[in-house]
Amino acid sequence: MESIHAKQLITNWLSFSNLQMNITNELESSLQQKHQLSLNEFYVLLFLNEAPEKKLKLQQLQTLVGLSQSAMSRLVSRFEARDCGVLKRNVCVDDRRAIYTSLTPEGEEKLTKAMVTFHETLEKTFSKDMVIEELQQLINQLKGNGTK
Repeated sequence: MESIHAKQLITNWLSFSNLQMNITNELESSLQQKHQLSLNEFYVLLFLNEAPEKKLKLQQLQTLVGLSQSAMSRLVSRFEARDCGVLKRNVCVDDRRAIYTSLTPEGEEKLTKAMVTFHETLEKTFSKDMVIEELQQLINQLKGNGTK
């Protein structure tokens, strides 16, 4: 039989996960409506923009974004199929098996515009007193449960 403490910890975790999922859904919806980008596509552009020379191996990208190798490959292929020119794939000179994905100037421009939407959505979401209060309460509860 689970203790009250264990049940409360699980309840708090599920509430925290639900809050995070709602914020993720808001970001996904905003990016999709205004820029035709999924949240994972946004992350790909973001991580490439922050990388040295604005390029990363596909394996590095998949780790950063949290996707499987096949899911990352499909995501990059979808970008290419749209013919929007935001990414470019290159074979690695040192290791012909490795593929680099790099951000193009068009990709930088798309990211710059999408970043505005991303920030606006987060600011709008976190400006709601209910979200801040709920988040703070959950953090306090999780901290309290961790010390018992």
